[in-house]
Amino acid sequence: MTLIFQLKDQDHFNMREEIKKARLKKKVLDNYPNAKVEYTGTGVQIMSGDIYIAEEFYLPATMDVDTAWEYAALACKTRQQFNRTHPMRMDLSDIESKINRINKRRGPRNKRK
Repeated sequence: MTLIFQLKDQDHFNMREEIKKARLKKKVLDNYPNAKVEYTGTGVQIMSGDIYIAEEFYLPATMDVDTAWEYAALACKTRQQFNRTHPMRMDLSDIESKINRINKRRGPRNKRK
């Protein structure tokens, strides 16, 4: 009886791993539609045209395709977070417009005497 349950658990684990791999690949393909696996002398790399996606963050080439997709997804996620929070991304006009939007939402603030 326990062997059957162990096999079911193993099948469930394998299914979850396949779903995780598919999600990682989809994230990369959303940002780089022409991304593909390229086998080089140093290992497996995910390339978009002639650009190695994970090179900017110094992620190494691997010998496993799944790990290469993980590295590419990590590079996409890190690039997105960096672009969202980078201080050079916003200039003063953006900050001013953001403050104006907030003040417009808040409405007039009158001081009571």
